[in-house]
Amino acid sequence: MVFLTGAGVSTPSGIPDYRSKTGLYTTGQTKRPTEYYLSHDCLVNEPAVFYQFVMKNLYYPAAQPNVIQTKQAAFTQADRAAIVTQNIDNLYEQAGARHLHEFHGNLYRIYCQKCGAVVDYSTYAHSMYHEPDGGILRPDVVLYGEGIDPAVAQASVNAVHTADLILIVGTSMRVYPFAGLLDYRQPHVPVVVINQERLELPGVTAQYELDATEVFDRLQVGASHD
Repeated sequence: MVFLTGAGVSTPSGIPDYRSKTGLYTTGQTKRPTEYYLSHDCLVNEPAVFYQFVMKNLYYPAAQPNVIQTKQAAFTQADRAAIVTQNIDNLYEQAGARHLHEFHGNLYRIYCQKCGAVVDYSTYAHSMYHEPDGGILRPDVVLYGEGIDPAVAQASVNAVHTADLILIVGTSMRVYPFAGLLDYRQPHVPVVVINQERLELPGVTAQYELDATEVFDRLQVGASHD
């Protein structure tokens, strides 16, 4: 199996999504479009503005994995699944997921742009500057104006192409190139959607407008029919 997931799998952990009616892009009280604050241009031209925005709006260090993430992680630990996620919140890592492809990176991988040194979240929360050399720190996430890591993109394509079953969970599938991953599935492979809003996607085998937490709470990872 391959799980294709988005912000909807993290909302039960208290992390707001981006594109719903109550999402960051809709409710953000900003002078400029939210996309600007999450762009390479903002990071380069106004690093303090970028830092303040991401610290205020993206980091939820107290959040814990929910049942969706822990059950999906359990399937990967049993070598029965891979996860390709748009999420950058580190919850899959906390859940112990294997075969994990973080398409847009991870907020908690933070490095100095000057020397490449990696620092932890608490260091970044204290300052956007790397004290030894004064370099500006940044999270290892894909910003607007930046490309997907080619190795991650290829691994994600390979996962989808070799899947026997694809489950789309908690994502609108509107953001490219992530949404384009479906183009690499084998034509005979079933695609199942578990989402709170209906998706208009070609080739969907079954679609369930349900709360994914209820679905995954009932799944038994060890059962051969799952």
